[in-house]
Amino acid sequence: MSHAAARPHAPVFTQGSLMRHVAVMTATGSIGIVALFSVDLLSLYWVSKLGVVSYKAAIGYASQLSFLLMSVNIGLTIAISARVSRSLGAGDRPGARRYAASGLLLTFMASLALSTLLWLFRDFALEHFMHARGEAAQVASGVLAITIPANVPMALGMALSGVLRACGDARRAMYVTLSGGIVTAFTDPALIFGLHLGVYGAAWATVISRLVFLWVGWAGAARVHNLVGRPSFAALAGDLRPLAGIGLPSIMANLATPVSAIYVTRVWSDFGEPTVAGGAIVDRVIPLAFGVIFALTGSIGPIIGQNYGARLMLRVRRALTDSFLLAVGYALAAWAALAIAAPYVVEGFGASGDSEAFVLMFCRYGALAWVFITCLFVANTAFNNLGFALMAMLFNWGRATLGTIPFVILGARYDGVPGAMVGLIAGAAIFGLGAVVVAYGLVARLARRVEAV
Repeated sequence: MSHAAARPHAPVFTQGSLMRHVAVMTATGSIGIVALFSVDLLSLYWVSKLGVVSYKAAIGYASQLSFLLMSVNIGLTIAISARVSRSLGAGDRPGARRYAASGLLLTFMASLALSTLLWLFRDFALEHFMHARGEAAQVASGVLAITIPANVPMALGMALSGVLRACGDARRAMYVTLSGGIVTAFTDPALIFGLHLGVYGAAWATVISRLVFLWVGWAGAARVHNLVGRPSFAALAGDLRPLAGIGLPSIMANLATPVSAIYVTRVWSDFGEPTVAGGAIVDRVIPLAFGVIFALTGSIGPIIGQNYGARLMLRVRRALTDSFLLAVGYALAAWAALAIAAPYVVEGFGASGDSEAFVLMFCRYGALAWVFITCLFVANTAFNNLGFALMAMLFNWGRATLGTIPFVILGARYDGVPGAMVGLIAGAAIFGLGAVVVAYGLVARLARRVEAV
């Protein structure tokens, strides 16, 4: 009998089929995430029915800046989930509860400070970082003024969802995002058209959904599983270093994506508002099409973390392989589906001219970049949960800088928007495939270290 099987109350991911664990966690996570992103897409759809191109561009600008805060939330969630799952894998439930409480306290303070900072400097960021001008800039500023404060409950809800994934409760983790999505689906049209709030109705719907996120996450992690201890600054002082050891590199790694997106949006802005509006449509289509990938990378972390905590390195390697196979297979299928659906996306959002050309180009060709970005995401999840969060930061920033800026500049110079998209694909391929090679190398090194003990 194996050590994992012999241990009473062994963590769920240290036993059974790894592909089944990956598939179940991904499927349940996908329902909530795809529902949430579907509602984001629907929000833009309702805004597009207002018939003002600058409104769609404004949503695009606001989304990219909001993604900065979301990236910090993701990094903190990764740290909390990794520490809680490792503690559970090692049989230390009190330690898991302490890490959850300390992580939530850290998340509250960080999200409050950063949200306040971005709220105060949102106009400066829109003008100088994204080249937003005129009505689009004014509307984007108004949307951000409403939605930025709601980042605090959103961050806490995401952290609680990470705790639920860490203990293997994929269903309740799914409920966190699914509940927010369902609420938004009803409040969006009611506020935009029913109360005649226009584009700002979508912003208030976002606020409501994020409060729901927090309530559902707390009910699952604290009340059902009792996995959240009593927060205290004394406990946080002791837990800060191990949380920051994963959290800071994870935050830096995740910040690379919005920084890259902001730069690319700035490039699109030089081609005019219709191109930015097309980019806003694509920004809503990407999460819907590739939401399964986001769910997979959020789900495999606890699987890897529990098995690493239990020193089951063969299962760690198998989990990594199964994740790559599932992720790349899905990414290829999603790309094919986007290519087929491109004309319907254009028609649904009333895109025309440069906006139409942009959306068609991305769906048919530009989405190829996501096959390689998928590889990078899976590898980064392994890095974060195996104690190599710095490696995830290096690869993400490498793609965001060396893998984006020179390629986009050269592509845009020689062939405009199509050339810039080709540049994005080339940079993603280099760093995505490189991350796969390094991930397997690090797992092999850890396996030799465990065998030597």
